[in-house]
Amino acid sequence: MYNHHTSGNDAFYQMLNDSPGRVGPPLERPSESIRDYFLEWLDRDGHPFWPWWSHVRSWWQIRNLPNLLLVHYANLKADMPGEIRRIATFLETPIDEQRWPAIFEYMKAHATGIFSLAEGVFNGGAKSFFNKGTNGRWRDVLTADDIARYKEMAHEELGVECANWLATGK
Repeated sequence: MYNHHTSGNDAFYQMLNDSPGRVGPPLERPSESIRDYFLEWLDRDGHPFWPWWSHVRSWWQIRNLPNLLLVHYANLKADMPGEIRRIATFLETPIDEQRWPAIFEYMKAHATGIFSLAEGVFNGGAKSFFNKGTNGRWRDVLTADDIARYKEMAHEELGVECANWLATGK
């Protein structure tokens, strides 16, 4: 889970804010409340990172290009062998199915090399990014009104088909 209050984060924020050529105001520490962080992210269209809705729309608009494959985490969780086969077919890459059980463990063991930026963002660093592999943990944090507001915005910003794919992978 996202946790910005770790000892390594001061260096992370300083690195980002002192980056040569940085544009815009300095990156501020988000609220300690995950719900408040989410609501600010929603109100400010993906702040402090990139504009969320246009980011998703841009990929959705080109989803049928022959060199693009959209992969949804929920589909990986529901049918990892099927999704790995689909990805391998897309990449025209043979795979050794005997090695599949080791894929996630390999990612966790080599997390820092795969996602080094996570060291300053996630409590526990990159290894916590490859955490439990579960969906829906936000349900204990957001209210029914928060969820309804997000869904309404997603439908308005993305259209029903894209919003549904984003939410479910279907």
